[in-house]
Amino acid sequence: MRAPSSELPIEFDGVTVTAGPVTILDRIALTLAPGAPSVLVGPNGSGKSTLLRVAMGLLAPSRGRITWGGLENVPPLKRAIVFQRPAMLRRSAAANIRFALRAAGIPRAEHARRVGELLELVGLGSLADRAARRLSGGEQQRLALARALARDPSVLFLDEPTASLDPTATKAVEDIIRAVSERNIKVVMATHDLGEARRLAGDIVMLHRGRIVETAAAASFFDAPQTAEARTFLAGELLV
Repeated sequence: MRAPSSELPIEFDGVTVTAGPVTILDRIALTLAPGAPSVLVGPNGSGKSTLLRVAMGLLAPSRGRITWGGLENVPPLKRAIVFQRPAMLRRSAAANIRFALRAAGIPRAEHARRVGELLELVGLGSLADRAARRLSGGEQQRLALARALARDPSVLFLDEPTASLDPTATKAVEDIIRAVSERNIKVVMATHDLGEARRLAGDIVMLHRGRIVETAAAASFFDAPQTAEARTFLAGELLV
């Protein structure tokens, strides 16, 4: 399958994902369009991470279809994903990015410039030669973002990127997300932190028990949620 001119919109049409008798995603209908970050919220186990993996192309639907720019079965050449606990290669921060550039097929002549630009973007320019596994948790997450951006993605998926980070590290990651979005890269992000969702989201997708229970512009979702599940969740009450 040829690559589309744009991987957006990403459209889910009745997407269901099952694992044995367990339904993880249930008949998802969703369009991820260009624009400000789309943020997935919902209780643990609601299906947020699975939805990201399906959108990335790492997991095939059990039923339904997903398209990227109107096409099915598109290789993820312009998509990238960062997980909550990214693995660091046993080499320097700069070498981690060079590895990602090679994997993305970026010409070797561009590597030095691109490594420098990406390290500066994520605030790690002074740590280029530091062993990646010796970086702090927040620094490792920023390096993971730089590696993902080495692919020049049009869409960046983030799975709980600030979980377990302290406020200073969280702000640094959020600042990068804003900078990425300003470069017209579509960010689709799962978070358990409603404050973070308020700060970053253009629109909210709320999941519960594998189903989408509400989608709305962020301001509307937080100020006037339409469903009982959203009201319960925003009130900080247990949603079971």
